[in-house]
Amino acid sequence: MTRPSNQNHFHEWTETNNLKSPHSHKRISIMMWLATVFIGISFTGCYSVKKSVDASQPNSARIDWPEEYKPEDSRFLVHNEIEIEANPSEVWNILVQANTWENWYRGAEDLQITSGDTTQLSASSIFIWKTMGQYFESSIREFDPPLRLSWESEKKNIRGYHAWLIIPNDSGCTLITSESQHGFLAGMEKIFIPNKLRKLHDEWLLAIKN
Repeated sequence: MTRPSNQNHFHEWTETNNLKSPHSHKRISIMMWLATVFIGISFTGCYSVKKSVDASQPNSARIDWPEEYKPEDSRFLVHNEIEIEANPSEVWNILVQANTWENWYRGAEDLQITSGDTTQLSASSIFIWKTMGQYFESSIREFDPPLRLSWESEKKNIRGYHAWLIIPNDSGCTLITSESQHGFLAGMEKIFIPNKLRKLHDEWLLAIKN
């Protein structure tokens, strides 16, 4: 007696289960995507905008958020703070020297200020840079030396509002950075790499402090 090959069994199984139809391929693709999302959540933990918003208080509430970027309505929110023993003007002067960021912050690459003062950030600045593996064009939306700085970045699948707040205190100041995002890529970031941007911003704050 001739024993059927494994290949024949496979063809019989796929035909029996109708896995050659376009609809079946679509179902399999959806199942694979759901499995990928589940694995991503399993490894990174379940990100919660509400928890991030709660953890950012009370200082996030002191930022002048545009209505469309309110943290509670964001797709993804990152908030970081650090205490610095330096006056706000000193910290501000380091922060606005955008042309130097890539020398001491690994989250910034290929930065060019294309509008306004090209030596440092100003109220009319537009700058192009690479961060988180993507190129962005960012435009200054708030410029209030030496306390408030914000810019908006936007491209097809993601847009974000990045705010900086410097709060004077007896020992120097508290430096705060908070970013609210919307879009498809913000959703993917939330699922697969929810901690990457927060860690980069922690490094940014430490570099400014040191």
